Parts: sequence; C-alpha cells; structure tokens
Amino acid sequence: MEWIYWFSHEENTKPLALVIFFTVFVGIVLYLYGNKKRGKRLEDYKNIPLQDDESEVKGK
Repeated sequence: MEWIYWFSHEENTKPLALVIFFTVFVGIVLYLYGNKKRGKRLEDYKNIPLQDDESEVKGK
C-alpha cells in the first residue's frame, strides 16, 4: 500500500509520466516507420496539400 503514497508525491509522478509518454511516442514512431510499405505511404501523404486536383486543372 505504500507504493500508492509514492505516486501521490509530485516529484515522483512527473518522471514516471515522462517515461510513459516517451515510451508511447517511441512505440508510435516505430509502428509507423517500422514497416517500409507503411513508411513509404506516409512519406507520399506529406505532399498531398501541394498537389493540384486533376479535375480542377482539366476544367480550366
């Protein structure tokens, strides 16, 4: 039961939260870029705002 009191102190919860959030962030990055096919698809998606819509260009 003493470990619950350990979490109640702010100086103990901040580093623990940092470790949890960092681990989740690294996990997400590894999931997204771990697979080459998924990473390539995400890299292609970053250019979508810069591409013209084909239907708008042909209609002009």
